[in-house]
Amino acid sequence: MEKKKLTSLEKQWILYDVGNSAFILLVSTILPIYFNSLCDAAGIAEVDYLAYWGYAASVCTLIVALSGPVLGTIADNQGYKKKIFTVSMLIGVLGLASLWIPTSWKVFLVLFVVAKVGYSSSLIFYDSMLSDITEPQRMDMVSSHGYAWGYIGSCIPFLISLVLVLFYQQLSISMMMAMTLAFLINALWWLACSLPLLKNYRQKYYVEKKETHVVTSSFRRLAQSFGKLRQQKKILLFLIAFFFYIDGVYTIIDMATAYGSALGLNTEGLLIALLVTQIVAFPSALVFSRLSKQYNNGTLIKICIVAYTMIALFAIQLDQQWEFWVLAVCVGLFQGGIQALSRSYFAQIIPPENAGEFFGLFDICGKGASFLGTALVSLIAQLAGNANGAIAVLAVMFLIGLFFFHKTQKIA
Repeated sequence: MEKKKLTSLEKQWILYDVGNSAFILLVSTILPIYFNSLCDAAGIAEVDYLAYWGYAASVCTLIVALSGPVLGTIADNQGYKKKIFTVSMLIGVLGLASLWIPTSWKVFLVLFVVAKVGYSSSLIFYDSMLSDITEPQRMDMVSSHGYAWGYIGSCIPFLISLVLVLFYQQLSISMMMAMTLAFLINALWWLACSLPLLKNYRQKYYVEKKETHVVTSSFRRLAQSFGKLRQQKKILLFLIAFFFYIDGVYTIIDMATAYGSALGLNTEGLLIALLVTQIVAFPSALVFSRLSKQYNNGTLIKICIVAYTMIALFAIQLDQQWEFWVLAVCVGLFQGGIQALSRSYFAQIIPPENAGEFFGLFDICGKGASFLGTALVSLIAQLAGNANGAIAVLAVMFLIGLFFFHKTQKIA
């Protein structure tokens, strides 16, 4: 009989989602608005601000997409996963804690890239830990709980940051001091939520070190993994599908506030709407966890892809504040489900001893797609001179992802 309660280690794994989600919520809300203020001071046009933010997000994802598979393969060696995870997490935390320093928008973007690369890299090893901390039949539930508690838990430092940023004058502090405190609070939150997992995690599945040169052997095993994908069609087709449909998901997360700001929507309204996204996503992710016990998780992923296609089509004509609120609620309903179920679906179809290696490939597809999505939206926005038309490309990506995922489902 399957245990329903979360184990101590599962809770500690979930707690890291609570910690790092604070950073990504900050990136999706306050950070682009602060960057916009730096650009305004430098005389940068709004459409160019949206493009530069998108290009920075694209650089982050490109770096992680290129380095992720190699680092993931190295992490599969005995005793390496926790070490590389720790380094990646600390780079992200220190990068976030340093964002208050620059007054130049260019230097700010460089530090943002450093923090985002650390964050994204840590998720490769964090996701691959799923095989070590729970059983295959519990992966959908544990993965969904990770996203769910990440959404609601991240609201705590975000609300504190929001009060500081919106009411800094009433608090008798400067805007710069408010942003400094916001960056430091979120960095400390991330670090504190990481410590229990760092203390108690043990790598259960690993590859025995047969050679003295770990990096050389990891490159060799990575090359072999690419070769194996031709025989493992289910994994290959899923990675192609994931590349396309997660493109839209990550692009919406990365650029929602920047998109709304470029359309001239009210800043406070945008922030509160995206807070609503987090609140809606919490019960929604838990609902998908329950549904995965009754229905095939592949069917649930398809439902999420179709829903996101409709969301992208709706966003094309968006020009009113209330429409952004509708968009925020709809994203919240499906965001946790599609991310959690995709993570656990992949963990169930790969060999657990090569989890880091395969999640590195998983990250290539996720981050590579995000690079393509943010870059395309940024480029089309600049060429067309408006942001709405650029969103249309996301609907196309979702449909391609749905097609390949359907083909994945046909393979036993």
